[in-house]
Amino acid sequence: MEPRPASNNSSYAALLTVQIAFGTFPVVGKVVLAVIPSVALVGIRVGIAAIILYGFQRFRGNMRLAEKADYWKLALFGLFGVTFNQLLYVHGLSLTKVTNASLIAVTIPIFALLVGVLIGSEKLRAAKAFGVILAAAGVIFLIDPRNASFSAETTKGDVFVVLNSLSYGIYVATSKNVVTRNGAMKSITWIFLFAALICVPLGTYSLSTIDIASVDLSIWLMALHIAVIATAVPYFFNAWALARVDPSTVAVFVYLQPVIGFLTAVAFLGERIGLNFIIAAALIFAGVFLVTKKLKPVRN
Repeated sequence: MEPRPASNNSSYAALLTVQIAFGTFPVVGKVVLAVIPSVALVGIRVGIAAIILYGFQRFRGNMRLAEKADYWKLALFGLFGVTFNQLLYVHGLSLTKVTNASLIAVTIPIFALLVGVLIGSEKLRAAKAFGVILAAAGVIFLIDPRNASFSAETTKGDVFVVLNSLSYGIYVATSKNVVTRNGAMKSITWIFLFAALICVPLGTYSLSTIDIASVDLSIWLMALHIAVIATAVPYFFNAWALARVDPSTVAVFVYLQPVIGFLTAVAFLGERIGLNFIIAAALIFAGVFLVTKKLKPVRN
């Protein structure tokens, strides 16, 4: 088991890194999905990430888990946290708008908090619940629902993204104990190895339906970026942080993705920061603060 640090600051830094890495996926993924089928992209994404994580873990030490039951549990987490999560999200993204997917992502922390409360791993504090709602309001205000298109054309994709949010929320809310017991690196490696058993064969078959030779090198490089920077790296840091903070804290950091995306657009595309961004960012950061704020012990 990996040691628990005295301060949560390193965990918050890891979760910020997660959102920066995940935040690069929707736009890059949309470009790749115009050429490569969604199931094929998931196979590439999960397969390459599994190889990288396995190689790194073997270099660090053995692959043995603390308890035999943990293999079954990590296989289940592989289904919810990677297989269902990736297949539902990537396929949903191919059928809907990036804006729709970003708005629907506000349900991830809500699902994670509710599942955590149901299984007893979370306590439903008023401040935490209000923080989730406040941050969600900030995301909605920033993206502006008027930019989304929840129409008949995107309904199927929107439903897939909602199911993705539920799947990932279940994974975050239920995996903490096993990840803490075995360590983040070993746990996430097994999770991806189990997920690869399903995703890689499906992806290989899907990839065989297109003319691979006609796919431009830039598309393959973007797919590699998705597998390494937008998958292996953030999944590891997410698991590392999950072993140290509450599942709802891990989930609520999802709300920083739109802020990071907007700041990236400011830096590279010359977009301007307006009053709506300032208000939205304030709501998001206030919500994250309330969720991550620790209660002071009551003295008798």
